[in-house]
Amino acid sequence: MALQCGIIGITNVGKTTIFNCISSTKGETSAFAFGATKSNIGVVHVPDQRLYELEKYQVTERIVHTTVEIVDIPGLAKGSNKGEGVGNKFLADIRNTDALIHVLRCFDNEALPHIEGSVDPVRDIETIDLELQVKDLESVEKKIDRLKKAVKAGDKDAEHGLEVLGHYKEHIEGFKNARTLAVKADEKKYVDDLFLLTMKPVMYVCNVDEKSAVKGNNYVERVKEFLKGKDDEILIIAGASEAEIAELENKEDRLAFLKDAGIDEPGVDKLVRAAYKLLNLQTFFTVGPKEIRAWTIKKGMTAPQASGIIHSDLERGFIRAEVMKYNDFVTLGSEHACKEAGRFHIEGRNYVVEDGDILHIRFNV
Repeated sequence: MALQCGIIGITNVGKTTIFNCISSTKGETSAFAFGATKSNIGVVHVPDQRLYELEKYQVTERIVHTTVEIVDIPGLAKGSNKGEGVGNKFLADIRNTDALIHVLRCFDNEALPHIEGSVDPVRDIETIDLELQVKDLESVEKKIDRLKKAVKAGDKDAEHGLEVLGHYKEHIEGFKNARTLAVKADEKKYVDDLFLLTMKPVMYVCNVDEKSAVKGNNYVERVKEFLKGKDDEILIIAGASEAEIAELENKEDRLAFLKDAGIDEPGVDKLVRAAYKLLNLQTFFTVGPKEIRAWTIKKGMTAPQASGIIHSDLERGFIRAEVMKYNDFVTLGSEHACKEAGRFHIEGRNYVVEDGDILHIRFNV
């Protein structure tokens, strides 16, 4: 599915270093502010141990992971909304993403000076939020002007739209992000076409030094305190260390280095899974001797919609879905055993696919 998660942050916080850990497409890192001139786009495999568990019960020729697109957007700075630093071009790149990973510098390094002269991740959150809020306010005000003309022309719906947009304007002017405004579901239609930057879901990544990879540090604690009470996920990743480990060709060597650092799995694996969740995605599987494959769908998709992710013909000619639950399959050991135990289900068009479902689609075109 063409969904993107953007990596954002102040310049020189380690965004591209983290991007390089998880993507086969490598971005150029630099010790100079605004050294990057374009966004990097990478397709990242979503780690899922369930695929290898399935292989234990179904011998197959290959395993195919599902993927998510990650966009590394060059660092922003105070005044980006007015063209400072890399400016408006990359604010537009943010607008095209579906969710955001905000990387925060939580490490000291005299050789890599912070653009503001000191390390303060809370200040950096406020700086980026303000830049995005300013652009959102511009978008809201422009639409308010358009709706005012529609109201004069007698458009009754535009009157309600003006009222809703007025709430957004007041909210953003109060230095609050659009996603935190409580509005009715049917009122969001008035801002859907604006693709507001602060409407996008966000998770925070505290980029720390190696010794802080497990327990964090004072910078991380300040971030946690600042975000306390908010429903935002916070991850801790030692970006530079993980970048070095990711360069090792041997998987066992990588795991050994992680173990020595007291880390049970790469932080970037946790990051990719969290990004997948942030995009409101989930996985279903197809299992057979040719391949065991993970497929990406949006939560809430029906069986015909999910089958369309495999191929449009399957959705067009959908008859039924044969469904097994992942836990049933690996517990009982085979499709036959699932049938014998009554854990093999036939589902129709209204079935909502759940994470981990194993599907076989019957269709006719």
